[in-house]
Amino acid sequence: MTPSDIKSAGDSLRYNVKKVIVGQDDAVDLLLISLLSEGHILFEGVPGVAKTLLAQAFSASLDLKFGRIQFTPDLMPGDVLGTNIYRFETSEFVLTKGPIFTDLLLADEVNRTPPKTQAALLQAMHEREVTIDGTAHSLGDGFMVIATQNPIEQQGTYPLPEAQLDRFLFQHILDYPSREEERRILGLHGHRATMPSVSEMNIRPILNLDSLRAMRQTIAGLQVAEELLDYIVDLVRGTREHPSVRVGASPRCGTMIARASRACAALDGRDYVIPDDIKRIALPALRHRLVLSPAAEIEGIRAGDVVQQLLEQVKAPR
Repeated sequence: MTPSDIKSAGDSLRYNVKKVIVGQDDAVDLLLISLLSEGHILFEGVPGVAKTLLAQAFSASLDLKFGRIQFTPDLMPGDVLGTNIYRFETSEFVLTKGPIFTDLLLADEVNRTPPKTQAALLQAMHEREVTIDGTAHSLGDGFMVIATQNPIEQQGTYPLPEAQLDRFLFQHILDYPSREEERRILGLHGHRATMPSVSEMNIRPILNLDSLRAMRQTIAGLQVAEELLDYIVDLVRGTREHPSVRVGASPRCGTMIARASRACAALDGRDYVIPDDIKRIALPALRHRLVLSPAAEIEGIRAGDVVQQLLEQVKAPR
């Protein structure tokens, strides 16, 4: 498979999603990059900006198993992972798998459940397997988490811990649509009381797991020049040295950016990475990994402001 093939598949998938979703082009692109980079993505936005519908439309474009967990304050880890149940007729324990055993997992309103249940995703997101009663169970290399969360200022939310945020390749904030986009939404969906179900979307699957593996193999072989690797390192290390940051991005973040920049290039039909690929994904890849100092928070500085400063200060290779 060539980068040109990957670009063609990406264009087809975008077209599919736009049958249901108005706007949100950046979010769709980041979903594609995450999928090709074996990463996970976190969407944040107020209720009603189509976070869930976007994830469902994206999953409908893939011939992969889709599962959803609606996170609530009373959800327990066993409700996510599953549990071993003793069968008296056979005198043995049998695993009843939880909803995490899927390919694409929509973790809806993930920050409305307590940290104990949030932590059930940690091993799954990092190792693509879960351990239940001492036995490891693989989730497969198609496993991807698309999580949504409401702004942490809203009632009934639990901030995700830094260790879990670091598992996400991207965090993207979905804003309100423009007036023109909102008018198009009314024209597309204003005749119904509820959003369309997956079966009603009239979306044909574009990719299956075999084609996805072939695409990932091609992307892993794309060239990243030495000076671009230096640029990624300088950006990541810059977050740790910035006066407004108490805890900066981890080395894991650098490897994720390098992998995602290759996917960015392939979706553009190129077999090499350019600085703009890195700049394009730097904000959603870095923002959620920064812990600001108390002084910066008092001054109203946001993590995104720090990333934008670094992109202006750190010289990109020509």
